[in-house]
Amino acid sequence: MADIADTAASEATRCGIDTVEVRRIERLLAETASEDLNRIFSAQELSDSGEGPGRAASLAARFAAKEACAKLFPRELALGLIEPIDFSVARDGYGAPQVVCSARAQALIDQQRIRAIVVSLTHDRVSASAVALALAARSAAPIAGRILYYALPVRRAVILENLRRVFGAGVPEGEIKRLAQAHYAHLWRLFGEFLRFRWLSAAQQAAIVRTEVDALKHALGEGKGVLILTGHFGNFEVATIAGLARFPEMQGRIHFVRRAIKPRWLDALVTRRFRQAGFGVMSKRGSLDAILERLAAGDVIVFPFDQHASPPDGIEVEFFGHPAWTFKSLSIMALATGAPVLPAASWRESDGHHVLRFEEPLPPIHDENVNEEIRRNTRAYNAALERLILRHPEQWFWVHRRWKQVVRRRPAAKSTRYY
Repeated sequence: MADIADTAASEATRCGIDTVEVRRIERLLAETASEDLNRIFSAQELSDSGEGPGRAASLAARFAAKEACAKLFPRELALGLIEPIDFSVARDGYGAPQVVCSARAQALIDQQRIRAIVVSLTHDRVSASAVALALAARSAAPIAGRILYYALPVRRAVILENLRRVFGAGVPEGEIKRLAQAHYAHLWRLFGEFLRFRWLSAAQQAAIVRTEVDALKHALGEGKGVLILTGHFGNFEVATIAGLARFPEMQGRIHFVRRAIKPRWLDALVTRRFRQAGFGVMSKRGSLDAILERLAAGDVIVFPFDQHASPPDGIEVEFFGHPAWTFKSLSIMALATGAPVLPAASWRESDGHHVLRFEEPLPPIHDENVNEEIRRNTRAYNAALERLILRHPEQWFWVHRRWKQVVRRRPAAKSTRYY
């Protein structure tokens, strides 16, 4: 146990401590309805604390742990971006306390490159205390990525600038560099998979991909069509073509909206592969009528959403805490048709297998002001992309200039002519 504690202490980047009087929790239990307690403690915490005389002390220790975890993020706590209730305590199979994070807490620790939060709890009859340690994440930089980082620095400045923008000053520069090198290694593997994939048999292709499509099947059952919110994650071509090949009932019902890529021969090759696999391909420009027609037929439209979009196609909304011009067409189509919007991502696991996962649909946001309604939904889509990117950050397309500035041209002044 001492070795484990020493390892955790050496990897800790920050520490939070809190103490709670047991009498405070006793008053809380006496004066608070059970349904209100559920807003403070998780169902697991209430169950683990039991019903006997030690319940207040047990819950006091858990409350101290929540406070200690929140103190790991003083800036976000002050801004109201995180609260103690975003953390709860569960027990593992050996009885050791484990921190369980809410979705927004998990996104925060992912963005700050925290691998885990470990806690230690103690209490007596008078008070309870907890200590929380944040353990730093350390990206693995394969040798291919390290070589390419120095030998072929294509857009290296862009990659580093994007990583610094997303992960901020709180992440050490060494970790930013390792993430960049891990991304170069991902691009190298992407290139090799692209060349090798076409020579694999159908059985070999199916064997390298795991597909989670329950959310997609359920959404298709609503009969309104489905809009897929995605980005340039993992090897999306391999995961999509091989993964969805297992579901012949979806053949001809999935259509990709995409920009042409350069060079032309590569764009033609990618397009041909998608069509041979039974997928439709639509241009991002001039395809609105065709998209609406396919949605009315109950089909699936896959919309890559992580690229820069200048006006009039885009609007400026927040992406990782910075203004970014983002396509507004997805929210317009979703609000006009009622089609559910499902986030989807793919990634490569450490053993080389790929995963394609469709998530639960995002709830639509309604507002009396149409422009504000479009803006709020577009921001929600960016927030969904943020969560997907942070799960496997080295496998997102960091070479893209996502935060390009838009120069707004002023209308030319009208000249006055005198006769």
